[in-house]
Amino acid sequence: MISAIGIGARLHPDFGSYSGYGIPYNVVGSGTPRSTVSFAYSDESDHAGYPIPARPRIEGGSDRHLLMVDTNACRLYELYDALKTTHGWTAGSGAIWSLTSNKLRPAGWTSADAAGLPILPGLVRYDQVAAGAILHAIRFTAPQTCNEYVYPARHEAGTGSCSVRPPMGLRVRLKASVNTAAFGPQSRVILTALKRYGMMLADNGSPWYITGAPDPHWNDNELHVLGQLTGADFEVVDTTGLVNG
Repeated sequence: MISAIGIGARLHPDFGSYSGYGIPYNVVGSGTPRSTVSFAYSDESDHAGYPIPARPRIEGGSDRHLLMVDTNACRLYELYDALKTTHGWTAGSGAIWSLTSNKLRPAGWTSADAAGLPILPGLVRYDQVAAGAILHAIRFTAPQTCNEYVYPARHEAGTGSCSVRPPMGLRVRLKASVNTAAFGPQSRVILTALKRYGMMLADNGSPWYITGAPDPHWNDNELHVLGQLTGADFEVVDTTGLVNG
């Protein structure tokens, strides 16, 4: 599977200090007005009022992810391809997550991400790095995926056999033998998480692109050095038999 993603392809942080680079998120509360959203993939989307701020931060590019964390209700709202029109808000798909539960999407359902997973929990965030530890797996992309998915993913978005292409939900980790001492402090926190928790395949895209939220405090030069690592520095984690507990 490593070769299928790109054994010589370089690790790439798909985020940085520029506000338009990465997937931002919006912190909202009970006072944020709710908006009705019209979905292209209506049958696999959650229909409820979405707390979209007046000037929301939306991911640039074609995916236009819009993430909202309601800190009062402990809920995460995520939209894919979000767009405000003269008739109101539209999106490709949308998902609402309770942050007090480990409940997954129904089997076969997408979310705002191709793998049917929440996006925000997989982002590299500066506040975590500043605190000294990222305590979760990191979202990443691969050029091609197969037509199946593995836990905890709930949705596939590829073609072909999983004998030659990775499935959505594949977990990969940085090999324990990789020496990270020469990397900068921000990068070392990220690399420690990649060894301990790994990264999870959540969408089709460029090889080994790890996703994060933009923040002006990122050291872009330091993050760029992560590109010294390639697919050869990673290994697949066997998650067979894992279920929600």
